[in-house]
Amino acid sequence: MADKVIILRTGNSSASAGTGIDYAALLNPAQLEAVMHDEGPALVIAGAGSGKTRIIVYRVARLIEKGVPPQAILMLTFTRRAAQEMLGRVEQLVGERCRQVAGGTFHSFANVMLRRYGQAIGLSPNFTILDRGDMEDLINLLRAQMGLASSEHRFPKKSTLAEMISIARNKARTLEEEIALEYPHFIDQTEKIVRLASAYADYKRSRGLLDYDDLLYTLAELLHNNAEIRRRISALHRYIMVDEYQDTNPIQAELISLLADYHQNVMAVGDDGQSIYSFRGADFRNILEFPKRFPNARIIKVEENYRSLQGILDLANEILAGASRKYTKTLFAHRVGQFTPILVRAQDEPMQSRFVAQRILELREEGVELGEIAVLFRSSFHSFDLELELQRRNIPFVKRGGFKFIETAHIKDALAHLRVVANPADMVSWMRVLKLIPGIGDRKAHAIVETLSKANDAPQELKALAELMRSKSHKAADGLARLAALLSEIRSDRARPADQLAVVLQYYVPLMRDEYPDDYPKRERDLEHFHEIAQRYRSLEALLTDVALEPPSDSVGDVLATDSDDELLTLSTIHSAKGLEWKVVFIIWAAEGRFPPLQSIDPEQLEEERRLMYVAVTRARDELYIVYPIRMFDRVLGYTLGQASRFLEGISPQTLMTASLEEEST
Repeated sequence: MADKVIILRTGNSSASAGTGIDYAALLNPAQLEAVMHDEGPALVIAGAGSGKTRIIVYRVARLIEKGVPPQAILMLTFTRRAAQEMLGRVEQLVGERCRQVAGGTFHSFANVMLRRYGQAIGLSPNFTILDRGDMEDLINLLRAQMGLASSEHRFPKKSTLAEMISIARNKARTLEEEIALEYPHFIDQTEKIVRLASAYADYKRSRGLLDYDDLLYTLAELLHNNAEIRRRISALHRYIMVDEYQDTNPIQAELISLLADYHQNVMAVGDDGQSIYSFRGADFRNILEFPKRFPNARIIKVEENYRSLQGILDLANEILAGASRKYTKTLFAHRVGQFTPILVRAQDEPMQSRFVAQRILELREEGVELGEIAVLFRSSFHSFDLELELQRRNIPFVKRGGFKFIETAHIKDALAHLRVVANPADMVSWMRVLKLIPGIGDRKAHAIVETLSKANDAPQELKALAELMRSKSHKAADGLARLAALLSEIRSDRARPADQLAVVLQYYVPLMRDEYPDDYPKRERDLEHFHEIAQRYRSLEALLTDVALEPPSDSVGDVLATDSDDELLTLSTIHSAKGLEWKVVFIIWAAEGRFPPLQSIDPEQLEEERRLMYVAVTRARDELYIVYPIRMFDRVLGYTLGQASRFLEGISPQTLMTASLEEEST
């Protein structure tokens, strides 16, 4: 009997063979208007759940179908995953041609452009990207060198200094302005902080280092100062599409203008009602002022919602109607069905927690899976009492947050060994690598780093230093010799990153076990997971760039702690829940003083808090419960009478039902 023959398709869809896409049949009128837009600037105001991703996907497909070269399309997003998912969907429509579309995050695009054109402003193509931890370490090193760590007056910690420098840049403020506005308790240290920031900038420039913010600023500098390169890049990317435009900061908005200098063909897709990341530097004014930045811009509103029932959307519309500055829009449901959201008053926080837990168990009995339920809150600590109640009732949950995988000390240690191979001038990584060796502290590591900065061959210099130490019976001699041998072994250009990392781990794991005796098994699982990630890469530069720009988000130990088949309720801050949805949503602590918090007294901050409530409400598909306690504890005032959030004031009972909880009599 002959073997069965299976035909393996090459990946070209039927659409790519010329059958075409019936856009009018697949899109609603507003979506279709956006997708069919051709030349010139356009701003698409896509309300929550209205299918903004669908707009981007189909517009890219249509441009390719009409003959635009895929490489002429630039799609900018805030996460690599979003770009990959969208391009994957485009490929289903028009085939493999879409793989030539330039798509990715702002930072990854800037990285590519700077490595290609950066020499025009004196930037070497093999620059190293510093993540936040590296940035803090370098600031701390310079702080010590400048004698600021021993200042008589309290001086900011390295993490605070890094935040000051980064946020000032992202909000287009001077460092002096940032200190005065956000860190007034350090205003007497302003001159020293500014001096340290200047030294930090000089150090990076002289060593071929760029931090995360530098990628955008350096590209903007390049485009501003070199008209020919600006024209070349703009002419190459003739159609620019920007996802989540409401989340852009001033420099990102400026970059988009510079990139569109040659043609003005920009389509920005976003929702002003979901601009909630000002603490990261996002500027709400960018989306409001898009028509000023791009005169004659076409504004398209997409208001049909495919996620929520109309009752939930009615509440969202009323909340946003109170905003002082907005693009007026009214969400309406595509789905049929009705549910009126309920505002639930509890006597105190324990009763709030008992209600949520009880209703979750009832929903479970009604057939709603725990994975389809979420409890959202303004601040992480708002869920502590609820977590205890859930544990008492054996309701399994996952809380969104915690350290990122790449921020763990053991992963950063392993990465540092690879970074010094890729860029021997990366003195931040050298400090980290050297301090792992028993017998080498800050002072000795700094002295070795100074020697290495003048060496042509770092491993050979290390080997010579080890021999010198051995002659003086220094206890670090053997460790330094082992490090020299390790680096000599892994610096081959032909070696794959996974093979290089495997050698590093053989050297590093014994050191790690001594450093973290309590939990080294969990850390070893993380390192094994990192080695699996490295298997996907062919070049060390690509691996190091990706972990700096788009790091994995979870420690494998946390993933393995729970059976993947278990149902898990989601607890999440609202900021972490943006972009997600659940069948049933609870919003807890929806009380004045907690949501918005007492410190939100600035009008712009209050407006963002309103948008945060809108985001929370629009995460729900079928049912929505908003809960707050009447009896609230304040550390200064003691127990006070709680009131519902101001964002829920004046909403009619037809839109938001109210209910009070009572304990069942025994």
